[in-house]
Amino acid sequence: MITNLRKTAVALIGTLALLSLRTHAQDIYAPYRKAWLEKAEQYKPVLTQTIKQPVGIVKLEKDAAAFQGWKAVKAGSVDQLYKASFNRKNSGIVVDFGEHLTGYCTFTLATRRNAMDAPLRLKLTFGEVPAELATPFDPYPGSLSRAWLQDEVVTVTVLPATITIPRRVAFRYVKIDFIGSSNSHEFGFADIQFKAQTSVTATPPPLAATASPLIKDIDRVGLTTLKECMQTVYEDGPKRDQRLWIGDLYLESLANIYSFKNHDLTKRCLYLLAGLSNPDGILNADLFEQPTPHAHQTRLLDYCYLYNVALKEYVEATGDKQTGLDLWPVAKKQLDIVKHFAGADGMMDYQKAGKEWWVFFDWKDGLDKQAPLQGASISALNQTYALAKLLGKESEITDVPALSKN
Repeated sequence: MITNLRKTAVALIGTLALLSLRTHAQDIYAPYRKAWLEKAEQYKPVLTQTIKQPVGIVKLEKDAAAFQGWKAVKAGSVDQLYKASFNRKNSGIVVDFGEHLTGYCTFTLATRRNAMDAPLRLKLTFGEVPAELATPFDPYPGSLSRAWLQDEVVTVTVLPATITIPRRVAFRYVKIDFIGSSNSHEFGFADIQFKAQTSVTATPPPLAATASPLIKDIDRVGLTTLKECMQTVYEDGPKRDQRLWIGDLYLESLANIYSFKNHDLTKRCLYLLAGLSNPDGILNADLFEQPTPHAHQTRLLDYCYLYNVALKEYVEATGDKQTGLDLWPVAKKQLDIVKHFAGADGMMDYQKAGKEWWVFFDWKDGLDKQAPLQGASISALNQTYALAKLLGKESEITDVPALSKN
C-alpha cells in the first residue's frame, strides 16, 4: 500500500513538473531579473593589468619526448631583436614571455635605414606551447571556427608606429613572420610588451614545505590556469570559448574558495546566469558578456544541477545568505528537471531525457549516460536540500529527501 502511494506521488510530481517545464506564457522571474542583473553588474571586477616584457628568443626543435613532439630552446636575448633590422632573413623569430598570459600585445616599429616608401606587412602568431607554433594552421582540418586560431596580420603604412593587437589573446610565445616590405627600406622592433589582465588580486599561501615537487608543480599550473580564466566572469577558457559556462563556474569557483577567494566574481556569475535564464525558469548553460550580457540559449541538464551546487558551495564558504535567498527560486526551479524524468521506481529516464535535453557529462559519442545521470540527479537533490537548510527553506522542498532515497 505504501509502495503504491509512493509510486502515485512520484508520478504526480513528475506530471506537475512537466507542466511547469512546458509553461512559457509567463516569465516566472520577471519581478527579479532587473535586480539580478544590476547586482551582477555591481560585482563586475575591475581587472588588474600588468605590463610584461619578453624574456628571450627561442627556436623550436623536434623532440619526441617533449609535449606534442616540440620543445623551445633558448636562442638569444630580446636585445637581438631590438638591435637588428627585421626582414626575410630573420622571419619566423619566436619571442618567449616566460609564462602564460592573457591580455593584449603592443609593439613598436622604427625605421632602421632609408625613408619608408611602401607599406610593410607582418604576421604575429600567438601560441601556448611550442607545438602550436611549429604546426601549420592551414589547411585547417578542424570543425571549430578557424578564427579561434591566434594569428593576426598587421599592415603598417607609417613609421615609427606603436600598434596594439585589438584581439585579446592567451599565450606564452609569439612568432613573428615577415610578409612584405620595400627592398630599399629597413625597419625593426624597438619594443614589444604585453598587458596581462586578470581579476585575481590575492596570492594564495604556499604549500607546505614537505609537499613533493610534483604536487607543487600541479599547484602552480592549476593556480596559473585558474588566474587566467578569472576575467570579468569565470571563463571556459581565456583562449576559447571566452565565456561563462555553468560547469566551469562550478569547478573554478570551488577552486577559488581554496585559493584566491575572489567571492565577488562567483556572486556576479550566479546573478548573471539567473538574470539571463529562460522565461520558464530553467537556466541556460552559458552566456556572453559582449556587447551586452545575453544567453546562448543552450540547455544542459547536468549544468542546471551544477548551478545549485555552486550556489550552495558559495553560501557555505562565505556565509552570504542574502545572495542564497535571492537566488533560491532559481535553484528550487531546477529540481523540476529531476522530478520530470524520475520514474516511479526512482530511476531517471535517460532515453526520454536524451531526447528532450542535451545530457552532457562527456563528449564521448555513444556513451551510455544512465549511471552519471542517476548519480548527478541524486546529488542535485541532496545538495539543494543542504542549501535549503542553510537558508531555512526546507519547508519548500519537503518531498526532496524521500525522492533522493527512492
